[in-house]
Amino acid sequence: MTFGERFLERAENFGQLCVGVDPHLSILEAWGLPANVEGVEAFSKICVEAFADVACVVKPQVAFYEQFGSAGLAVLEQSIAELRRAGVLVVADAKRGDIGSTMAGYARAWLDPDSPLSSDAVTVSPWLGFDSLRPVIELGEQHGKGVIVLAATSNPEAVELQRSLFHGSEANLAQHIVDRVAEENSVHGQAGNLGVVVGATLAQPPRLDRVGGMVLMPGVGAQGGTIEDVRRIAGGKQTARLVSPNVSRGVLKAGPDVAALRAAVVEHAATLRL
Repeated sequence: MTFGERFLERAENFGQLCVGVDPHLSILEAWGLPANVEGVEAFSKICVEAFADVACVVKPQVAFYEQFGSAGLAVLEQSIAELRRAGVLVVADAKRGDIGSTMAGYARAWLDPDSPLSSDAVTVSPWLGFDSLRPVIELGEQHGKGVIVLAATSNPEAVELQRSLFHGSEANLAQHIVDRVAEENSVHGQAGNLGVVVGATLAQPPRLDRVGGMVLMPGVGAQGGTIEDVRRIAGGKQTARLVSPNVSRGVLKAGPDVAALRAAVVEHAATLRL
């Protein structure tokens, strides 16, 4: 199965919600945990216990683990492995982007089944040129892993770049990235291995009708995006079923109580069902 097909299958039972696992310092403080690797480990154990049997997709933010070096990455490795064993789809939010053998190294780190960090999908940046992603795309195709490409992000700083016109085209750069993803996915049936990141707060999003893969949609909740925004940006039903709205703070504020976190996931998944 492709990653997109696995997402559609799991979403049938658990809804389309992607839960962000972001152990930033303010969350650790709010949960009464220390701002060190021990605090991140305690946070992650709580999240794994809470999300393993109710979440469709979980997206750990890699930076919050990397900041503690090898000890932090060890916590991330363990969390990824436990969530995946439970059947949760894990998207490593690493936003990697480079060229040649370096990009191939990133691909192996996050998508090779033999890697200790092996996830179901990884976020990548196309802004060194879409074809710089070829090593990670090829490895994703080989193993049925997801490659989620930054296309139209929700941060305001991105607009001047991502809405610039692509050279020799009437399409902007964000649309160009979406269209390239659609081309890659066209060899598959209902959903391929590639996806895109498109923010829920965008007033002028790219067209998604041909994307043919997961649309990871951050910006819902605390950043101001609503279910109406998600539906507006998704467009038709065929695309809407591929959208995974991402909620982080809206769920994590229910912690550290495991039962409350689990209930928050179920509630948000029901509210954001498309």
